[in-house]
Amino acid sequence: EIERKMASTSDRLLVNSQLEHLQARYVGTGHPDLHRYDWLSNIQRDTYASLVGHHNMLQYVALCENESVGRTKYKLLNKMFLPCGNPPERED
Repeated sequence: EIERKMASTSDRLLVNSQLEHLQARYVGTGHPDLHRYDWLSNIQRDTYASLVGHHNMLQYVALCENESVGRTKYKLLNKMFLPCGNPPERED
């Protein structure tokens, strides 16, 4: 039988420290106070940026939409401004 070892306090602190460092360094990794809209916007922007940055993927999207590569790139860049529509009103 395999015995499972409980994580020690120092292991938990190390993991939390690494997570905080990651969240401070990269915007898209999120944090506990991040709203759902912000998280979805980050995901959409990352996707659009990746499609624009990888020419083969951009060509594939342009082919699927029956548009030119330039027009598709323009549309994707415009979608990056408000990728999920207007933000919802927040109760702060």
